[in-house]
Amino acid sequence: MGLLDTLLGRSKPVQPNLDQLFGLPSAALTLEVNGTFRPTGYGAVCYRKAEGVAFNQVESDVEELLEGIDGPKVQVSKDKYGYTWVLCQRAQDDMTSLVNDVHAVNSALQDNGFGPYLLCTLVSFQDDRGRKLALIYLYKQGTFYPFAPLAEPQRDNTLELQIKSQLGNDLRLEKDLTRWFPVWGAPGL
Repeated sequence: MGLLDTLLGRSKPVQPNLDQLFGLPSAALTLEVNGTFRPTGYGAVCYRKAEGVAFNQVESDVEELLEGIDGPKVQVSKDKYGYTWVLCQRAQDDMTSLVNDVHAVNSALQDNGFGPYLLCTLVSFQDDRGRKLALIYLYKQGTFYPFAPLAEPQRDNTLELQIKSQLGNDLRLEKDLTRWFPVWGAPGL
């Protein structure tokens, strides 16, 4: 960044730090202690599919890696907007393995030059009343935010803000609420 960039108000984009995903087990524990939200065992990575053999090979390698010995159940799907989702499923009490799985998907795409195609990663939770919650990692921002869907297009903003206040010490949270995008119909949510 040079002086001209500073004068014109341009900022350097935040570099994603996928290791922040490893804060999710601690956040899950905080949610369980502070309330009734528990992990569902589902995590998903969303990306825009690139054309070409190289990308297809990376996708195949990721699925093969995850479905190896003792791997999670993996499903690949497309949403109504054309984005691809890799859904991983583990036991509800195995958050560490689930985080390792979604980290592996993100890392494989990033390490093979497809990082710009990554959009977000989510891990889902549910409480005793059936309320759903996702902690979403925005790849391009390097931050998390809570998403509490009700019936589309409504969401529980009050709950999202409560969760934000609970997880401030566990995760790097997105401060700009306009970036808290809904992920309607996300697999695993």
